[in-house]
Order: sequence, then structure tokens, then C-alpha cells
Amino acid sequence: MTEKLFLADAYLREAKATVVSADARGIVLSATNFYAQGGGQPGDLGEIVLPDGAVARIANTIYDADRQTILHVPAEAAPLPARGDEVTIRLDWPLRYSRMRAHTALHLLTAVLPYPVTGGSVGEGDGRLDFDSGDAMLDKSAIEQQLNELIARDAATSMRWITDAELESNPRLVKTLSVKPPMGTGRVRLVEIEGIDLQPCGGTHVARTSEIGRASVTQIEKKGKINRRVRITLE
Repeated sequence: MTEKLFLADAYLREAKATVVSADARGIVLSATNFYAQGGGQPGDLGEIVLPDGAVARIANTIYDADRQTILHVPAEAAPLPARGDEVTIRLDWPLRYSRMRAHTALHLLTAVLPYPVTGGSVGEGDGRLDFDSGDAMLDKSAIEQQLNELIARDAATSMRWITDAELESNPRLVKTLSVKPPMGTGRVRLVEIEGIDLQPCGGTHVARTSEIGRASVTQIEKKGKINRRVRITLE
């Protein structure tokens, strides 16, 4: 199991770790600040600095089959560390931060549009969510205005943990139908935007909504009889 440092501190740009194993499939570390692909958010990119100063570029970060071990996928021809090496891991911070802003904005969007979420994707300063909105008429300008009003509140983002059993007894916390909360370890992380939103999430988020910046609703697409895809982008 890889210690997931990003769950406690999304702003941790650099960290030290010990190499557990390394091959072309992926580098496994004792701990990482790299987010592993999942929940609609892509895996982090960056680099691993080896003891001799050589740099292994990381082309993706994913979970292994056990869903507990994280694989740092090396770029082609990247040097590999040896088992037991002490290495430094450095995020592509601008990329990560743009995704943190977008992911947090999408949480706010679920507060503006309180419908079941059937899909979503976090991009680099943009993103989209699919809603089963029924017969509701979705007005792009009104949604954009409400979203930016929530951003302007400068609300704090925090997290806490509950047990699997507590989540099962509070099913209304789960807004997503297509992506289930990460369960099975005995506890689930909740992300709260003060006074606005509370839901299970393993992704990375900004500390305050003001960090998101202004958001634009760029498109509302019809994806089915009752399903609408809402796309946003950040300035």
C-alpha cells in the first residue's frame, strides 16, 4: 500500500520517499504526493529525482490492480531507480493546481444543479459534469451567475473521514451515480465546502473557493432524454 500524501495536503509539491519496486510498468514508492488517476481526475505528472541526480519523468500516475498501490508510470527511456533508493518526487505543479481549481469548481456546480451526476471529467482549468436533470430547463447564464456567486464567497474547503458504515447510512451524501466513493478500507473521505457542499471525494481541491477564479459555462449539451452535460472553463 502506498501512503497517499495528497489526501492530507493537496499543496505538497515535493516529497521524499523510498523505492519499493521499479520497472517499465511503474515505479512504486513508500509514499507519494502524486494523485493517481480516478474519479474523473487524471493522474499527476512530474519527475522523480534519483540519488545520483538523474531525473525520471513521470508520464502518468495510476492505481495498480489492488487499488491501494500507486504506479508512477515512467516516460519512455526514463532511468529507473533501484529498490531501496531514497528519491525526491516533484509534481508538475501548474498542471496539478489547474486541476485542483477545476475539481473544486465542479463540486460547486453540483450545488447549483442539485441533480444526480451520471459522469464527469476534470481538465486543465476546465471540466464537465453530466446531470440527470429530468424536464428542468437549464439556463447557461443563470448557472454561470450562481456558480460565480458561490466562488466569490471565498468559502473554506476542508476534509474529514467517516466509516463505510456511516456513509451507507447516509446515502444522500453520494451525488455521483457512475463513480462510487472509494470504499473498502473502512473509512471514506468527505470533502466539505463550508456552507455549500459536502460529498465523498478522493480528489485534490483548493483551500478556498476564491482560488478558483471566474468560471464560464461554455456549453450545455443534450446527452439523452433527461441527461444534460454542462461544461465549464476557468479564467
